[in-house]
Amino acid sequence: MNYRGSCHCGRIAFEVEGEIDKAMACNCSICQRKGSLMWFVPRDKLYLLTPDQDAATYSFNKHVIQHRFCPRCGIHPYGEGRDPKGNAVAAINIRCLEGIDLERIPVERFDGRAL
Repeated sequence: MNYRGSCHCGRIAFEVEGEIDKAMACNCSICQRKGSLMWFVPRDKLYLLTPDQDAATYSFNKHVIQHRFCPRCGIHPYGEGRDPKGNAVAAINIRCLEGIDLERIPVERFDGRAL
């Protein structure tokens, strides 16, 4: 399935391919504040519709995740990093996707504060 997503103002827009079977809510210091619900896909399934340089990047702690956000409206639509096996992944904030029913997607809790 293909989904379209964007930040609030539309400066960062993308499409992503895959099936949303669950989302993850992390309690680390940044995710707790953002309130994102993340869906992980292989990075090559995320297709940017706007220039990559339109998104700003924030990284902290171990600097393994590049939190991408819009410098105009402040919304965090996705992040980029590597899974434990070294594969490139994208963490899609499903709250930024069009036409999905958030209530129907199971949410898994992740203790990011324990890392």
